[in-house]
Amino acid sequence: MRPRHAIKILLLLSAAFAAGQQPGKQPAQPGHTPVLVIPVIGKGIVPIDGAWQFHLGDDPGWAQPSLDDSKWETIQTDATWGEQGHPSYAGFAWYRRRLDITPAAGAHDEYSVFIEEAEDAYEVYWNGQLIGQFGKLPPHAWWYYSQFSRSFPLTGAKSGVLAIRVWKAPLFAYDPEGVGGIYNPEVGDAATISLQQDETEWQKISGDLFDYGLILLRAFIALLCLVLWYRNRKEHLFIWVAIYTATPVAVDILNRLFRIPFPWNVARALNQPIYALYHISMWFLLVWLLRLHENEALVRWTKSLANVTMAAGVVDGVLALFWASAGVRMQWADGLLDAVIILAEVYPFFLIFLGLRKKLDASRWAVALGALVLQSIYTLEDASALGQRFTHFTFNNFLNQPLFQIQQVYFYPEKITALVLFAAILYAVYRYALEQQARQNVMERELQSGREIQQVLVPTALPALEGYAVTSAYQPAMEVGGDFFQIIPNDDGSAIVALGDVSGKGLKAGMNVSMIVGVLRAEAGNTNPAEMLASLNRCLVGRMAGGFATGMVFRVDQDGTVTFANAGHLPPYLNGHEYPLDASLPLGLIGYSDYTETVLKLEPGDQLSVYTDGLLEATSPTGELFGFDRMNALFANRPTAQEAMKAAIDFGQEDDITVLTITRLAAGVQSSTSLAAPALAPEPAEA
Repeated sequence: MRPRHAIKILLLLSAAFAAGQQPGKQPAQPGHTPVLVIPVIGKGIVPIDGAWQFHLGDDPGWAQPSLDDSKWETIQTDATWGEQGHPSYAGFAWYRRRLDITPAAGAHDEYSVFIEEAEDAYEVYWNGQLIGQFGKLPPHAWWYYSQFSRSFPLTGAKSGVLAIRVWKAPLFAYDPEGVGGIYNPEVGDAATISLQQDETEWQKISGDLFDYGLILLRAFIALLCLVLWYRNRKEHLFIWVAIYTATPVAVDILNRLFRIPFPWNVARALNQPIYALYHISMWFLLVWLLRLHENEALVRWTKSLANVTMAAGVVDGVLALFWASAGVRMQWADGLLDAVIILAEVYPFFLIFLGLRKKLDASRWAVALGALVLQSIYTLEDASALGQRFTHFTFNNFLNQPLFQIQQVYFYPEKITALVLFAAILYAVYRYALEQQARQNVMERELQSGREIQQVLVPTALPALEGYAVTSAYQPAMEVGGDFFQIIPNDDGSAIVALGDVSGKGLKAGMNVSMIVGVLRAEAGNTNPAEMLASLNRCLVGRMAGGFATGMVFRVDQDGTVTFANAGHLPPYLNGHEYPLDASLPLGLIGYSDYTETVLKLEPGDQLSVYTDGLLEATSPTGELFGFDRMNALFANRPTAQEAMKAAIDFGQEDDITVLTITRLAAGVQSSTSLAAPALAPEPAEA
């Protein structure tokens, strides 16, 4: 037994012993109502039960003890006024009760009134003096989203009139007709009343222990899934699991858990869109877990319905901000918006039906079955509660009965089903993660194959060109790039240099590049640059899945002669200045295309620089392109390939970058080559 419980029992026994007799009623005086006599009270609590004088409407004068209230109707406080002849009433009403308290010998005279609950806001008067209030009454009304017990000190005389001015807010769509009023008022010494208030709060908290445990579990899973989604934004399943597990936490906190006194209009304004988002997240969870996301039309319909439902929730929440002055039109609007949300709750049944037509594993079958049962409960609860004060029909009394109880913890059908579905979703997500990991492993193997292919597409070592210094740099934007360059020596001492860029990125672009390199190597040494491009173009037409490639092929002779052929590629730079070439179409667009040749002569010290558009299209974090002006300034300083590539990467790489420079050397100077391709560096051997 908790110590506080023991103390309370002792105090109540003391009160019974000290009182010596039960409270009684004195005969009614002419023009006055009976008086509740509370004789010889020491430490303890006495219920203010029996008949209270009750009157609808509002008049500040009704707080005065001299008021003749004998003609008022009488009402009990163990039930609402809606259950006692005033169904669906919203607005002001007054309760009055005459009390005669006699303290026990030696007892102090500090007494308080305890009110367990009330709907929605009220003021308490003792002998015409305001001694406390709960919430705030109109014209600037505000009240709480959850009910809280309150106590108020009885100051001054111990006999007189206790008057309670109550205001019930306008009813919304889910309100039953039996609402309104105060519940179970009691009077007692201040210390015992304080214990009673604590005990009341503890009973409510202990009844929610199951929910507290579920909240902690949901919050942890939501945070974990949010982290997983942040690491890979393409895994939409994780963000929907995070939302699905986080939204009930938010709703429960707004409603009652943690006993936070949220103002009704603010909490309701937040609750409605959060509740809509909870259902929307379930839809997208089912779409992904039941493998329906491949149906693009279904995904579009789901998104459209989600937008409508979310809009209804947001608008209904906005109405709540002004609910203190709600009239008939606002109440109808609230009902229609709630009806939209309830109609949307039927959508999961359609998704489950589509999912059952697929071949699913056990984890997904469990999700489908759990979602079917839970959604049935939600739909029955919400549909029967909507407008129940008009239909007088609801399933909630049946659905809200606990299945079983462990000590003070109650287990309801909705909570048990939600927990089972939650476990099924976690298991299905675990299976999904395993499937994704298996796919990732397959992709890693494919990328490894792509990296091996890339070793052929972009050489890791360059042949020396007698009489020239060559620098080259290559940096793909992805694991496998779409740029290519080759230096192919000829038997006569010349060399064929090819450089280009395939549209797209990744493995697909890399495979197209492999075909290009194969053709270039087959044609080198037998034809001139223009013929090589023409032959390459014929091979590529119809084989690039709608893509294309730009490229440049040129032959470098030992005497400094360079013969260019260009296929839609960016012009080279000669000694820091752009060197124009004839315009031409990219490769792979049309079956037959003529390519012309341009010849230039390099003198000792001349530098020729070629590059792909990844250098030009480097983009800063603010979205600014590297551009031609920076290109001209960069090449004016005659950088090496590595220096040019570093400038683009530092600015902000967006695409594959390839740079090649060829400098003619003076007679007798040793030839040299330099290659920077860090992405292609061989992986270290395992120990």
